[in-house]
Amino acid sequence: MVCIPKTPSKSLSHALLKAKPGGEQFEQFKVKLSGLVDQISSSPNESEEHHKNHISDFLKFAFPASFINTNDRIDLAIHNGKSPTDSVGVIIEAKRPSSQAEMPSQDNLNVKAMQELVLYYLRERIAANNLAVKHLVITNGYEWFIFDAHVFEKAFAQNKALVKQFLEFEAKSLSGNKTDFFYKEIAKPAIEKMGDVEFTHLDLRDKRSDKQLIALLNLFSPAHLLKLPFTNDSNSLNKDFYSELLHLIGLVEVKDGSKKLIQRKQEGERNRGSLLENAIAKLDAQDRLRHFEKPSLFGETKQERLFNVGLELVITWVNRILFLKLLEAQLITYHKAAQIPAAMQVVEGEVE
Repeated sequence: MVCIPKTPSKSLSHALLKAKPGGEQFEQFKVKLSGLVDQISSSPNESEEHHKNHISDFLKFAFPASFINTNDRIDLAIHNGKSPTDSVGVIIEAKRPSSQAEMPSQDNLNVKAMQELVLYYLRERIAANNLAVKHLVITNGYEWFIFDAHVFEKAFAQNKALVKQFLEFEAKSLSGNKTDFFYKEIAKPAIEKMGDVEFTHLDLRDKRSDKQLIALLNLFSPAHLLKLPFTNDSNSLNKDFYSELLHLIGLVEVKDGSKKLIQRKQEGERNRGSLLENAIAKLDAQDRLRHFEKPSLFGETKQERLFNVGLELVITWVNRILFLKLLEAQLITYHKAAQIPAAMQVVEGEVE
C-alpha cells in the first residue's frame, strides 16, 4: 500500500476551489471551527461519545439540510437528505484524541479505525446495497482522513474474495464471529493490498490563511462531501440568464410529467420581436424553403419546416454571440482591459 495524502485545496474541484463564501458565512465557519478545536482540547480524555457530540454539532452547522446521527454501529453518518430514512452519504469513524494507536497516520492507514471503517462500509454498500455513499472519514476531532468512496469501491466492494469473506462473517460461518476477528483476519490483509491510496488529510490545529480556511469551508460542504450539484460551477447556467435567453429566442420550458421540455411559445403568447419569430417570418416571406433539396428532412408540414430551420439559425447566432462573450472574458482575464485592441472588444450593450 502506498499512501498519497492531499491537502484540502488539492482535493477540491476547480469550481469549488474558486468559490468564495459570503462574509457572514465565513466568519461563522471560523467560529465553529475554533469552537470545535477548543472543545476537543478542553477534554481530550473524555469518552469517544463525548467527542462525537462535538464533531456532530460542527457537522450540523456545515450540513443544515442533512440528517446527522449514529447509524447502527456507524459512529456518525451524514445522510443524503433531512430524514433518517434517506440513504447514508458519508460514513464517519470517530476516535478520541487519546486513542492515538487506533488512528491512522499519513504513512500508515492500516490501523483499527481504518479496519472498522472497512466493516461499516461493506455493511452499508454490500449488505444494505447503498450505492449513494460518497465519502468515508476517520477523525479524532483534530485530524481528519477523508476518502472518496471510489477508493473503497475499487479496493473492497469489487474485491470478490473479500466480499465473500465478509458475507460469511456476517452469516457467522467462519471460525470467528467477533469484530476483532474481522479486523485482524479479513480487513487488515485487504487494506494492506490496496495499492496507491489517495486521501485528504488535515489537522484543524494548524494555522491557516483566510485562503486556506475558505478551502477548508468548501471541503466541509455538501457540494464536496455529498457531491451535490454546485450552483456556482462555471459550467452551470444562471437560472435568470437561462429564462431570459429562452424569452429572447421565443421559447418556453414546460413540464411533461417528470421531464422538462423546451418548445415554441403557444400561438397567442408569441412575441413578433423574438429571434425565432423574426427568423420564421423572414424565411416564410422570402420563400427560402424552396431552395432546400430535401425540405422533408425538417418536418412533414410547412410550419414544422419553418420552425426547425428557424430554430437552427437562431441557435447558430446565439452560439456565436456567446462565443464572443467567452472570448472577451478570457482576454480580460489574461490582459488588462486597456491593452485589448478596440477592434477586438465586444460592446456590452450589443450582446446583453
